[in-house]
Amino acid sequence: MTTEKRETTEDFIYATEEFRDTIATVTKEGKRIWIYPKKPSGNFFNYRKLVSYILLLLLFGMPFIKVNGQPFIMFNVLERKFVLFSIVFHPQDFHLFLFSMLTLLVFIILFTVVFGRIFCGWICPQTIFMEMVYRRIEYFIEGDWNAQKKLNEAPWTTEKLLKKTIKQFLFFAIAVFISNIFLSYIIGYEEVWRIATEPISMHLGGFIAMIVFSFLFYGVFAFMREQVCTTICPYGRLQGVILDPNSIVISYDWLRGEPRGKIKKGVEADNSGPKGDCVDCGLCIKVCPTGIDIRNGTQLECVNCTACIDVCDEVMVKTKRPTGLIRYDSHNGIAKGERKIFTPRTIAYSVVLVGLLVLNVILLSNRADVEALILHTPGTLFQKAEDGTISNLYNYTLVNKTSEVQHITITTEHPNATLQFIGKEDLTVPKDSTVHGSMFIKIPGKDLTDRKTEIKLLVKSNASEEVVETNFLGPFK
Repeated sequence: MTTEKRETTEDFIYATEEFRDTIATVTKEGKRIWIYPKKPSGNFFNYRKLVSYILLLLLFGMPFIKVNGQPFIMFNVLERKFVLFSIVFHPQDFHLFLFSMLTLLVFIILFTVVFGRIFCGWICPQTIFMEMVYRRIEYFIEGDWNAQKKLNEAPWTTEKLLKKTIKQFLFFAIAVFISNIFLSYIIGYEEVWRIATEPISMHLGGFIAMIVFSFLFYGVFAFMREQVCTTICPYGRLQGVILDPNSIVISYDWLRGEPRGKIKKGVEADNSGPKGDCVDCGLCIKVCPTGIDIRNGTQLECVNCTACIDVCDEVMVKTKRPTGLIRYDSHNGIAKGERKIFTPRTIAYSVVLVGLLVLNVILLSNRADVEALILHTPGTLFQKAEDGTISNLYNYTLVNKTSEVQHITITTEHPNATLQFIGKEDLTVPKDSTVHGSMFIKIPGKDLTDRKTEIKLLVKSNASEEVVETNFLGPFK
């Protein structure tokens, strides 16, 4: 295609940008436009179904997977306990969890720079539940988009009441199931089972949380729907900052498609000039779950679901034209025929990502299985006995991050210091638990040469040894 043709078609597509001033699902008066997307089909849709079912299986199965007695994944914000791949992160490990989440964020940014919003269309739970679960139930009960629209506009009859009741009942039942799975990631499936089977009075708070989350998910998938992607989720707006002309997104090939022209019985209806491959059937709009026209270019509402690719390819096959009028491609790939993945931006993000991965490996490899924190008790100085012995009171915290019971001993390297534990001297810490306690360190006054003496304590467990340094306070000399 000539440069003149390329510039003309590109100017034709991007001559007006008024469509970006509004959202396709909202009228000028601010009222919502209910979307009735056409039932999708095609190769990409089949691939998405396969990916979705695998991800749903993982999502529903991971709360029940345990390794060495630990759940595979858990985000227990109530007890400040986080488990990733059966590695327990306690509050003392918050920096490790923070770096892990930062690494994931950079990976998502890098992935978006290269492949656009593919996460939303293929991996995001909102899209998977909405398009692969709820809409498929809706198609099964009410029919395709035109049948749904007619049913909603029709007066209430026994048939309509029956269909709506069955649909909403199934919607809420699935929402309850999703909320239970969601809570299983927070408090564990055992606790969720107890809430569901034991008297409500024993788990009132948990029962209320279960009901709240059930109605929340029901509202999202039965009523909010695409509004979550277009107005609530920040990722759609974030992609406008992250994407560049080399990002691979769902793209309409305006060089091939423009100018558009309807056809009739295989003959172009308008013979005023050469026409592009786009027959202006509008099916790419009807099949879009967010109601946009992909021919206008990349938009924040686009979730890269590939429905427009499948329906356009189907039309191209019927009209005996090459497929791929709408496809995965970059702006420069269409405009200039250049497809670059390794750009300065992607290289920079890759360097940062590799650096974070290395840092995570170093931090995790140096992570102690048993951690001890011994601090001088706040608000106390020292005590002097009649025999001249000086004692200091300390608080200790022992954290067992393993799946085994740890028997811990604390000794000091100071030749004349003795330790006196308040309560039991047998420091046994159950698996994945924290033990708090207090103890005295006593040193004869004649052995103190300064007001502040550095003391080294050896904390020994079944799994590791650790040296903890603290200060011992005495009288002025």
